[in-house]
Amino acid sequence: MSKIKLSDTFIKERVKLALAEDLYPHGDITSSLLENNKIIKAKIVSNQKAVVAGLLFAKQSFKQVDKKIEFIFKKKDGSRIKKNSVIAIIKGKANSIMIAERVALNFLSHISGIATKTNKFVELAGKKCKICCTRKTLPNYRVIQKYAVKLGGGTNHRFNLSDEFLIKDNHIASAGLKELVLLAIKNKRGKKITVEVDSLKQLKKIIGLKFNTILFDNMSIKNLRACVKLAKKYYETEASGNINLRTVKSVAATGVKRISIGSITHSAPAVDFKLEI
Repeated sequence: MSKIKLSDTFIKERVKLALAEDLYPHGDITSSLLENNKIIKAKIVSNQKAVVAGLLFAKQSFKQVDKKIEFIFKKKDGSRIKKNSVIAIIKGKANSIMIAERVALNFLSHISGIATKTNKFVELAGKKCKICCTRKTLPNYRVIQKYAVKLGGGTNHRFNLSDEFLIKDNHIASAGLKELVLLAIKNKRGKKITVEVDSLKQLKKIIGLKFNTILFDNMSIKNLRACVKLAKKYYETEASGNINLRTVKSVAATGVKRISIGSITHSAPAVDFKLEI
């Protein structure tokens, strides 16, 4: 899998785009009413229990508006926080802090939301089963969202289409299961191969062929348990398909080694943070 890189340059560029979106074309016309040189102290506070993530984006939001703003970390990315926890202290000009406030909180809320939801799945699945994210991410924000998954204790699946072969149902419908698996094996060139199946019948067609991971999609617990028992000595096993917080524990109990969940990135609720003066 491609390595997730969250460089200073990447963070600066994403924050720059977000600030431009918020300030075009005339800047913050409300904050311009404030006294230019008034120095204030503010704090970012969590309104709920969460896993905090995205603090570097929050800091950069304030720094790009005003380099003289002081941003003091009170928590670290990946920290588990309680309701009313102080996440950071900000000192600087009032109008500068007001300009950056929403962009900073938007990054913090979204990234923390993914980390928090991921962590809930991780705790329910237990230590023997990994929770994996998918490519169901916001366009151009995949690096950020997969970073958040890791902070929540999850595992990054392939980053993009070049990382590994993943033969899914629509590929199979277009060309045939065993034929595609054999072609992937022939052309793998050091890449891993994952094959998706949705029935015991499909599994039996390819079991014993040399690939890495078998992905069981949308199976009942009974069928999943039977497939895992049959496949585990040959492949790494993975389950997917509408798995939620109510069902993940029973899925993990089948013995499957990985569970991939799209909702941890595509529909994680934002964590509620506020800036208090």
